[in-house]
Amino acid sequence: MAFGTTDDTDEVMNEINMTPLVDVMLVLLIIFIITVPVMKHAVNIDLPRATNQPQDAKPQTIRLSVDDKGQYFWNETPASDEAVQLQLIAAAAQTPQSELHIRGDKAVRYERVAQVMAAAQQAGMKKIGFITEPVR
Repeated sequence: MAFGTTDDTDEVMNEINMTPLVDVMLVLLIIFIITVPVMKHAVNIDLPRATNQPQDAKPQTIRLSVDDKGQYFWNETPASDEAVQLQLIAAAAQTPQSELHIRGDKAVRYERVAQVMAAAQQAGMKKIGFITEPVR
């Protein structure tokens, strides 16, 4: 800010120099004038319209447990190997597809859990998860 005297008196001029402010405003104006046409320029595309409504139905969650003896439990109900395979095929055919949550006992052989994973993959299951105990 420039302060000066108007004449030979000892009074100080109390006016702000507006020139730097006007310079900044003009630069901003020029920048906006240049950028606005760039922002409006776009390719005209005729996009297709969606005809179906999104589904709000949540997929069913299947809990498949393997106990320490290698026995399968389909939603807490004991099931044989063949029954699990048939139920996995039926669950994979549902829309929306069910989520498979596998709970394996820490004492069970990993081979039994791997058999369930392979059967789920062959059946066409897309969403497979593992359930563990939280750390205490």
